[in-house]
Amino acid sequence: MKIIVQKYGGTSVGTTERIKAVAQRIKGYIDNGYSVVVIVSAMGKSTDELVRLAGEITAQPSKREMDMLLSTGEQISIALLAMALHEAGLTAVSYTGSQIRMVTDGNFTNAKIHSISSEKIHDALKSNNVVIVAGFQGVDRDDNITTLGRGGSDTSAVAIAAALGVRDCEIYTDVDGVYTADPRIVARTRKLREISYEEMLELARLGAGVLHSRSVEFAKKYDVRLHVRSSFSSEEGTIVTSREEMMEKFVISGVTAKSDEAKVTIRDIVDRPGVASKLFGCLGENKIYVNMIVQSTGHDGKASISFTVKKDDLARAKELCGGLKGDLGGTSVESKEDIAIVSAVGVGMLSSYGVAGRMFEVLSRENVNIEMISTSEIGISCVIDSKYAELAVKIIHKAFLEENQ
Repeated sequence: MKIIVQKYGGTSVGTTERIKAVAQRIKGYIDNGYSVVVIVSAMGKSTDELVRLAGEITAQPSKREMDMLLSTGEQISIALLAMALHEAGLTAVSYTGSQIRMVTDGNFTNAKIHSISSEKIHDALKSNNVVIVAGFQGVDRDDNITTLGRGGSDTSAVAIAAALGVRDCEIYTDVDGVYTADPRIVARTRKLREISYEEMLELARLGAGVLHSRSVEFAKKYDVRLHVRSSFSSEEGTIVTSREEMMEKFVISGVTAKSDEAKVTIRDIVDRPGVASKLFGCLGENKIYVNMIVQSTGHDGKASISFTVKKDDLARAKELCGGLKGDLGGTSVESKEDIAIVSAVGVGMLSSYGVAGRMFEVLSRENVNIEMISTSEIGISCVIDSKYAELAVKIIHKAFLEENQ
């Protein structure tokens, strides 16, 4: 049985006309001999509408009941798509996450997948059905409906492909692939034919919104090849695969910027073992995600530590740091919200010299001050003033991806 897994996002099924178009696309695959498993998101902005309705009832809804509420959006989509496939002359059956036994932990609104039973899906495929599964949702061991959080439908699709032992998973969205930069910022950006799991993970973590990092992590772990495509055209998109399978390896594959983090600095901390452990241990216990960290030590035995957190966590992070300041010997806690993190990512960095120096030179020529630096084997990130974010993306993209074209 030649099986392909496809995921269609909210814009792809945003209206009944688009649902009919998706049904015709699926029919094309059936006509070419494929068995198709489809994972579907909620229609358009329907999830936002459900959140709004909950907000009219209470400012602090139960997370369990929010999952019960939000899971209904995908149930509408899968039923309508099944009906559209019936009208197209195909047999199809729709299932919720609980019906296929996508078992998760009990972390409502952000559950993690533990296991998926492939038996029901295989049985339906053997009966020549198109199998449609609600994305974004599962069920815990107590049969409570759970949702997978941001990017949950992508994660559902990759997890189902892995459970079925399927190599290829197509992710249909409103963009036609992964670009070297945001086309709304950079005029000469170009679509990548392929990109490695590692690069896609870095770009997703650093602000690129095409795929969520959890789905890419699943794909890398289970060797599922992703194909990011537009549901509004028949053009080839971008393949996300292993480094070894890539034909081309650019020095820089993508440039991105994100402005959803803030910087916190604690001044004049006593420079002794255990200080950083105490600080970041406390933040971790309070579920505050820390991204970049820089420590500087003066000749007087005092240190300053700067780190970035999500802006939503800034108030709590400052409160915790203020409480720890005395124990750490610090004199003040400062913060800055108007920052951006601009990053360059590419597996070609592994075999290239001088990438960091060139990136810093490009920024300095435009008088863009770098406040923090973080590196990995395939990425360089700089914290800069947020007013320079778009300029930084443009000039770094030009230096690495346009001047040598």
